[in-house]
Amino acid sequence: MTLSAATPSAPVPSSEPALALSSQFQARLTELWIYPIKSCAGVSVSQAVLTPFGLASDRTWMVVDAQGDMVTQRDFPRMALIQPIQVPTGDDAMPAWQLQAPGMANLPLVPNMTSMPVTVRVWQDTVSAFDMGPACGQWLTEFLGSNSAMARRPLRLVQFDARHKRVASLTWTQGVEALNQFSDGFPILVASTASLAELNGRLAQQGVAAVNMRRFRPNVVLGDTAEHALLPHDEDRVGLMTMATEEGVPVQLQPVKPCPRCPIPNIDPDTALTAPVVSDTLQQYRQDTRVQGGITFGMNAITVQGVGQALRVGQHVSADWVF
Repeated sequence: MTLSAATPSAPVPSSEPALALSSQFQARLTELWIYPIKSCAGVSVSQAVLTPFGLASDRTWMVVDAQGDMVTQRDFPRMALIQPIQVPTGDDAMPAWQLQAPGMANLPLVPNMTSMPVTVRVWQDTVSAFDMGPACGQWLTEFLGSNSAMARRPLRLVQFDARHKRVASLTWTQGVEALNQFSDGFPILVASTASLAELNGRLAQQGVAAVNMRRFRPNVVLGDTAEHALLPHDEDRVGLMTMATEEGVPVQLQPVKPCPRCPIPNIDPDTALTAPVVSDTLQQYRQDTRVQGGITFGMNAITVQGVGQALRVGQHVSADWVF
């Protein structure tokens, strides 16, 4: 089933630049990112297997408070400094991870799928998850509570229960059932280097240093090919995207919803310090009528074809234009 890039009546924001279009969108996959723990630092990878939930190991874990509610950088900006590190294992073994953070001993993450599941909340969704145990909770509470404006409170780390079906908004997917783990609402986020360059050009005009893509936490970053240069926010204007794989089975991702941005892009991923300049600058040109005037950057996408295939940096991407 081929979907439109947004609801049928949704116009493209009037602030977008005029385009001189080729007959088809062409790009190259220049970066792949996964975020093993929701709202903690991302991991740049050269390839990632596409699963029914999105990229493998993406948003597998989430930090929750004593009530089971999600905790993000909105609550604790220092979550940006928690870096998951993949530990080498045998070829057939499940990926192993450990956590690093300034001033803390490394914390191994041992998958837990045998204890009784607990109930946690991610946005409006109540889902099933496995508690990672008191050592993880103590580590997080110590690091995040040691330098926060919020009161010190006990935190826990939970692992998504893959038996649970957390479905993306059927309104935006036009009835297609797309599964998520602990992502905000859709399994894959797509952005482009041209969109970031546009923002950084506007920041430079204000005398502000450039920011990098880590602020926006995409999974798939698109860049130029030798024949085609992207324009800012081209990813907003395309339909079904096809990635050619080495195995010969293409991966197809469908953009379904512009991604409204919260204050997290204002947090420096290297220092966890916050300044409003990124949001303030986006406010000047990225108000998107498709999401009631929300400030958007990037497109949420779902998988149409290719579960089990690997996305790899360097793959060619093609799509038809949608307006």
